[in-house]
Amino acid sequence: MQAKRFGDTYAVRIDLGEEIMKELTALCDREGIQFAEVSAIGAVSHAVLGVYDLESKEYGREELDTFMEITSLNGSVTAMDGKPYVHLHATLADRNHVLHGGHALSLQVGATCEMFVRVMDGKVDRERNPALSINLWHF
Repeated sequence: MQAKRFGDTYAVRIDLGEEIMKELTALCDREGIQFAEVSAIGAVSHAVLGVYDLESKEYGREELDTFMEITSLNGSVTAMDGKPYVHLHATLADRNHVLHGGHALSLQVGATCEMFVRVMDGKVDRERNPALSINLWHF
């Protein structure tokens, strides 16, 4: 991964074989980023996506082992227990132009990933909501 800051925004390149969530978390930890907006495009060779089920309070998972274009990757960086908390959603297109989408649990870069991380002033924490069993923004 390489990153360069321009004003309030980091331009980030995540390279072939690197895991997007891991690299973004490492960048945020190293740079002290605790509140940011994330957007990216690129390609992946392996993905694990999830869709949350409120009834079971679990993520239904889809694991994909094929080359796919990242048509949209958006989300946020906040903080939880003093550490960066990366929350991304992805829409991926396979070779047949079939879309797969959901909560990004794992994304391994298949060619490159071009990402913007726009840092905002302040800090937003996450707090566990027991009724929903998910981590929500806490101001």
